[in-house]
Amino acid sequence: MHNNEQIIHSFYQSFQKLDAEGMAACYHPDIEFSDPAFPDLKGEMAANMWRMLCSQAQNFELTYSDVTADGMSGSANWQASYDFSRTGRRVHNKIQASFLFEDGKIIQHVDSFNFWRWSKMALGPVGLVLGWTPMLRQKVSTMANASLHKYCEQQKS
Repeated sequence: MHNNEQIIHSFYQSFQKLDAEGMAACYHPDIEFSDPAFPDLKGEMAANMWRMLCSQAQNFELTYSDVTADGMSGSANWQASYDFSRTGRRVHNKIQASFLFEDGKIIQHVDSFNFWRWSKMALGPVGLVLGWTPMLRQKVSTMANASLHKYCEQQKS
């Protein structure tokens, strides 16, 4: 197993335990993270996103598979089931992750998933009707980033 493949396993094993510090330890200090809700996080903000999500997780389960990596890049598939905190609705999200590595750490992490599928589960009728629109995607991203900034401010106090 390549060392970078082991880093991916460590990342998701930490995630399964909601161990955000273990996840953050897999990241390079200059990490760049992106997904549909958090499209452009860099450095400590990416680690703080995982800290926030792990601290708020409700009824959480995670599985992962198809981990591959070489000296530069890697990928994995993962699935998370959880109760979405804003609505209490049950979500089962299927995500494809891609990674780039530098200095034995993850330097770039991109998660991709079907936003419309996610929004139907998380938001119910609103997600069903508007989940395919850029407007709803932007609103979810704006709210997610506002929550992250609020979380970061609370951690400072």
